[in-house]
Amino acid sequence: MRRRDFLGATLFGSAAAALPLTAGHALAEIPLAELLDGMQAGRWTARQLVDQYLARIDAIDRNGPCLNAVIEINPEATAIADELDGELRAGRRRGPLHGIPVLIKDNIDTGDRMQTTAGSLALAGSTAPHDAFIVARLRAAGAVLLGKTNLSEWANFRSASSSSGWSARGGQTRSPYVLDRNPSGSSSGSATAAAASLAALAVGTETDGSIISPSSAGGLVGIKPTVGLWSRAGIIPISHSQDTAGPMCRTVADAAMLLGALTGVDEHDPATLASRGHALSDYRPYLRADGLRGARLGVMRRHMNISAKVERVYDEALRALAAAGAVLIDPVDLPDPTAMGEAEWDLLAYEFKAGIAAYLRSRSATTAHRTLADLIAFNVANAEREMPWFGQDIFEYAQKSESLASPKYQRLHARCRRLARERGLDPSFARYRLDALVAVAGGPAWPIDLVNGDRYTGGGGSYAAVAGYPAITVPAGDLHGLPIGLLFMGRPWSEGRLIELAFAFEQATRARRPPGFRRSVA
Repeated sequence: MRRRDFLGATLFGSAAAALPLTAGHALAEIPLAELLDGMQAGRWTARQLVDQYLARIDAIDRNGPCLNAVIEINPEATAIADELDGELRAGRRRGPLHGIPVLIKDNIDTGDRMQTTAGSLALAGSTAPHDAFIVARLRAAGAVLLGKTNLSEWANFRSASSSSGWSARGGQTRSPYVLDRNPSGSSSGSATAAAASLAALAVGTETDGSIISPSSAGGLVGIKPTVGLWSRAGIIPISHSQDTAGPMCRTVADAAMLLGALTGVDEHDPATLASRGHALSDYRPYLRADGLRGARLGVMRRHMNISAKVERVYDEALRALAAAGAVLIDPVDLPDPTAMGEAEWDLLAYEFKAGIAAYLRSRSATTAHRTLADLIAFNVANAEREMPWFGQDIFEYAQKSESLASPKYQRLHARCRRLARERGLDPSFARYRLDALVAVAGGPAWPIDLVNGDRYTGGGGSYAAVAGYPAITVPAGDLHGLPIGLLFMGRPWSEGRLIELAFAFEQATRARRPPGFRRSVA
């Protein structure tokens, strides 16, 4: 067996002998609590964890299956780990993630030697002046920033015919379950990295589906928080109405711990002001195995565009919910989302044009680009590298948008909220006294197709995305080894209750299966 193959198949590779672990114990799937307990007990150090995650990245991301999930390694990761180990030896512990290696999406600012590019060559070589608020919270919690993950370029907001997981800087990310399959996007690299255990935890971002869909396809727990629970300051934007970052993890417990560690009011993101009195720093009390008992869950049946095969997985998950004590209101019909989607499309175009200009101004010391028009011109001038597979039709559409002060934008904003909230989710929550709505988070991963672009396979999360409400997906089963997630959507600030429901479902079903890095489904 080659050295790289060995490192990819064992927990700590050549360092395993230095750590008192059960023989053959694999790095893959180790829960966060076990990593923290082992560090506290002195069975391993933060530096050993970092070294061995880096070895695993080398073995299966850069080589072996070549997942292409990690776009950049933090050159300071080992030094950070050494510093944290010194603090622990001195009896100091920064926070709940002390010494834990974390990967974050490459649209989140880090005020260090790493780049923040959204996968675009337009920002390649430039660094951000400051940490994003949630990055500062990660550091304060004691996490080691291991590196950044690849993504659908510009968070999948450049072209309607894109291939999710492709960026000009990072290339195409692949599903760790079946290598010729698309991991979905735009948090493709974060999903693949978490699923393949390239780090203990991963952070993604979402505007509409970019946490939920790749988490579902990656057999992960993904949490899209209420807009404002986590700050968006220092994150390359699409929409200030819908954008949020969130955890992408292998278990509900891991996601719950990461969620609480990064909450907080940020003066640079007014949306976080509404989180006062709602946000928690620790969601672990909601990890209750009996959390489904007596829960009232509305079952979505229409407007998900799922196949009969996916519906069978969904029905099995619904039976598991009922067996765990949930009361299912089946069906609960939401309005046709077509009108909502049309309004959302224009809303995002308006907000992206304004938001990207404001963001680029914050990077003025390291990039000459100031506006969306500058990015469009860059792509044209560098078309061979930036647009070999698809163009920039979304950029061009957004460039035509008026200012956010225009009456048309104001009408669009009000219409989206009305269709997603007052005529969408809110009446169902109230009428049926629901704890949550459940839906399919996403269909199975589709084949990578750089020529024709994505081929989405269904899901029901857009209502929560447009409303700005929380949602969480949990592995529910699979089709031919391709994971399918079950989605729970809740009222604003109901993350604790959703975690309770998701944890109980996870414990009842144990549906997650580690990836097998198969070449194809056949």
